Amino acid sequence: MQRWRGLEEVPEDWGRSVVTIGSFDGVHQGHQLIIGHAVSRARELGARSVVVTFDPHPSEVVRPGSHPPLLAPHHRRADLMGELGVDAVLVLPFTAAFSQVSAEDFVRQVLVDGLHAQVVVEGPNFRFGHRAAGNVELLAELGERFDFTVDVLDLQISGTAGGGAPYSSTLARRLVAEGDVTGAAEVLGRPHQVEGTVVRGAQRGRELGFPTANVATLPHTAIPADGVYAGWLTVNQERMPAAISVGTNPTFDGTERTVEAYAIDRVGLDLYGMHAAVEFFAYLRGMEKFDTIDALLDRMADDVKRARELTDGV
Repeated sequence: MQRWRGLEEVPEDWGRSVVTIGSFDGVHQGHQLIIGHAVSRARELGARSVVVTFDPHPSEVVRPGSHPPLLAPHHRRADLMGELGVDAVLVLPFTAAFSQVSAEDFVRQVLVDGLHAQVVVEGPNFRFGHRAAGNVELLAELGERFDFTVDVLDLQISGTAGGGAPYSSTLARRLVAEGDVTGAAEVLGRPHQVEGTVVRGAQRGRELGFPTANVATLPHTAIPADGVYAGWLTVNQERMPAAISVGTNPTFDGTERTVEAYAIDRVGLDLYGMHAAVEFFAYLRGMEKFDTIDALLDRMADDVKRARELTDGV
């Protein structure tokens, strides 16, 4: 899969494309439908599939300070899109100047001149151009002028997560924020993951016999509610069952919110400075303040036992 940042990186000899455009944060199951359709259409037509997305999130440029928590960074989204069979991902730098581009100019510059679109695949609520003036009806009209067609897909799929609400990035973020990582996994089609560099913390876990990887997450990451979770810690492509703590360590009167993962039954790991990913599989309990270290150790041992049981064989 090719990865481009900016239209100038698109190869000059790039042929006709089937294109879909959006933020695609989390690449949840609704996104997977639309991207999968684009991939299938490209194969039918002998064209190539391209996903167009933006960085930073448009809301941060249009309304500074409103950046939503992110379910996945851009490189993770691209990886997930590649697994769906996408031929290329184009990340367009979203600037104040770019936000002023009209809907028609956006189509001409990106879809026609840049990607030679043959088909554009979108959901019914797709908006584009300055002040989000463009919609799928206008897109279809411009397609007639510029020689591409528009496939509009119904993305209203749902399950039990969120009381049966339609799958969306907004729903997934809410479930993550509430600590409902099981529901979030239903929407995403996989466990929610955060990533970052393993940094030195207070090292209390090591002193207590449960050394943890303190993961300094990327900016704007959607982090689950404070509590203890079962999941996995992945470093250097090795995925290890883990008991995960999110919070401020109230037993020790901590103030900094951290994500710490204890790799179950692993001894002697030295992960400082390494890139790590943490997947949240199941919520175990809320964050508690214990009166004694012994009470904390008993509960930690129970957390590890439950996390081991839940992740065994998954």
